[in-house]
Amino acid sequence: MPRSRPDDETDFGFERVPRPEKAARVREVFDSVAARYDLMNDLMSFGAHRLWKRFALQHTGLRPGMQVLDLAGGTGDLARALAAQVGETGRVVLADINAAMLERGRARLTDAGVVDNVEFVQADAEALPFASRRFDCVTIAFGLRNVTDKDAALASMQRVLKPGGRALVLEFSTPVAPGLSPLYDLYSFKVLPALGGAIAGDTSAYRYLAESIRMHPDQEALKAMMERAGFERVDYHNLSGGIVALHKGFRF
Repeated sequence: MPRSRPDDETDFGFERVPRPEKAARVREVFDSVAARYDLMNDLMSFGAHRLWKRFALQHTGLRPGMQVLDLAGGTGDLARALAAQVGETGRVVLADINAAMLERGRARLTDAGVVDNVEFVQADAEALPFASRRFDCVTIAFGLRNVTDKDAALASMQRVLKPGGRALVLEFSTPVAPGLSPLYDLYSFKVLPALGGAIAGDTSAYRYLAESIRMHPDQEALKAMMERAGFERVDYHNLSGGIVALHKGFRF
């Protein structure tokens, strides 16, 4: 078998792997951690992920009756809040490429009684199976860095937005607060994998998490990618000193 050329490869954390292989490797990671995903989110962020998501929800612009797509929606915490924003006459589509995460989200929302205005779809962000100009808002929280072709995913998100609609990308980013980076590196590469091993039983999954964050485009690079995908009025807000950033872009 011929060796892959560099342009046939992509990053999986700090590794270089054939592009078709990344999706399967990411799926293995999330299959492994799905059962403890929510607990780990609380522990590794000290609960801050709830505040980051709450901030994102303040920027959706959603009103009752609107339609929203929550990509990489996983266990459904963001979708639950979005369902409240659009109300009984609106619609939330919770989409995730990973079946184990999607079933976890379905179970959680069913237990919470949030089912009447939520639809669950297994979908690839790079080729969304939805009509163009369907949604008023598209959200993706902590999922874009796991996508093989981020440019394709952003273009697909832009395509399914209605004119006037907006996309929100909440993702780990590059610390900007003075002195934060060394502490963040220490926590990411020493504490997170150990925590993942102790709680989720998978050290390597959380080592990948730390590495994937470092390989993700920084704030300005992601802004430029969104603009190339056709989004307008793209802007971002740094949260927790830049550890996380919320990018927002519109389709007009």
